[in-house]
Amino acid sequence: MFHKIPQAIAERMMFLEELDRRDRLDGTSRKVRLRQIPPDTGKFIALLASEAPDGALVEIGTSAGYSTLWLALACLETDRKIVTIEIDDDKFRMATETFRLTGLGGTVEQVHRDAREVLDGFADIAFCFLDAEKEIYDSCYELVVPMMVPGGILVADNVISHREILQPFLDRVEADERVDSVVVPIGKGELLCRKR
Repeated sequence: MFHKIPQAIAERMMFLEELDRRDRLDGTSRKVRLRQIPPDTGKFIALLASEAPDGALVEIGTSAGYSTLWLALACLETDRKIVTIEIDDDKFRMATETFRLTGLGGTVEQVHRDAREVLDGFADIAFCFLDAEKEIYDSCYELVVPMMVPGGILVADNVISHREILQPFLDRVEADERVDSVVVPIGKGELLCRKR
């Protein structure tokens, strides 16, 4: 999957990596920055998504589509599709350009809404990547977990880098008998959950 990344995808990944790097250095405001995952986290979620059971693949928080590109690699390998949800107008437009340039329109379905307004419309979620504003993690988690298939996987980003904000959420997940969970020290910290 990672040894033969199609050229258009690899080029867009490099472009977004450089844009994200510059934004972090030049003082671009937090709201405008892409705030995307690093490549090692991309590989991690792609591997997990490629091994997910049958069912829907969902991403909450598209940004410019960088993490979606990694997940799309898993979809291309397993002949699946992913639905990615983004509320921000500018980031939605950037992601649309990402998927146009990479030819992934048939693999990626974009939803331009608040994820909390649409998640109850999903069923049989096999994989979910949650990388949105931290204050909505609880509500998104509670909408996704009941819709997950047994063995389904949920990954939440930034749980080490934003631990002080997310600790109550992490405590609730740890006590949740519906899932097994562990924090993986990759990237900025990934909460990995598997539906029992």
